[in-house]
Amino acid sequence: HVGADLARAVAVASVPLAWWWGQLTVTHLVVTALVISFANVLFDVANATFLPSIVDRDQLQSRNSLTSATHAATQLSGPSIGGLVVQALGAVPTLLVDSLSYLASAVLLRTLPARRADAPKHSPPMSELIRQGWRFVAYHPVMGPGMWAATAVNFVCGAQYALYPLYLVRDLHAPAGLVGVLIAFEGVGSLVGAALTPRITARLGTARALIIACLVSVGGALLVPLGTGWLAYAAFAAGNVVFAGGVVVLSVTTRPYRQIASPPDLLARVMATVRFVSWGAIP
Repeated sequence: HVGADLARAVAVASVPLAWWWGQLTVTHLVVTALVISFANVLFDVANATFLPSIVDRDQLQSRNSLTSATHAATQLSGPSIGGLVVQALGAVPTLLVDSLSYLASAVLLRTLPARRADAPKHSPPMSELIRQGWRFVAYHPVMGPGMWAATAVNFVCGAQYALYPLYLVRDLHAPAGLVGVLIAFEGVGSLVGAALTPRITARLGTARALIIACLVSVGGALLVPLGTGWLAYAAFAAGNVVFAGGVVVLSVTTRPYRQIASPPDLLARVMATVRFVSWGAIP
């Protein structure tokens, strides 16, 4: 966790520094994105494998809902604050603020108690470890389809990450502060979805809940580009809320299953496999 935060802090800080020195290139930005993405995977896999070690199995879904709700709260506040900071300070100084946020995270996480597992004396080669994780996930009757569903969703999310700012700024002519607010509505949907997931799955069952949530997300996506002027802003916000809410139901429902159904010695590889494949669709 701490190492991933420090790597992200350095990578983000390198962009404004290179810009000030007149050395910023597209290659630098691509390498920075790769470093941040690699650190994101390590951070999230560590999160997913740490939780089952401190929470009873019957509490995993509720705890994952709480984790998703916490993440949603940051989605809600982060873009809004970020948009205001960009409008007030400009893009380059805002990146330094972003870098400092990763340093603050590292300091906070450093206060967690250490939980170290003894490494096995005879570990297979890395390629074999990767193959074992892939075979277990790809041929599992539930985890395999869950992974491909997450991959399809992340493919759409990747397109949204690329297009939404351009759509809001170029087509709707929204100022930076409003762009941050509108994108932050994703956090509202995530927060609502995370809060309701335990009730939805208890009432409908996990399989039906997943199918309905995916259909609801499609409806939300169709709302996003409707209208002009303030009506377009409202449609974008509503569509963002609905889409994100459905996606969180998928995430919160499938993640605890992987944590429960994976053998303890394969859990990290299962999480890394799903994250690598599903997040690989984002670019």
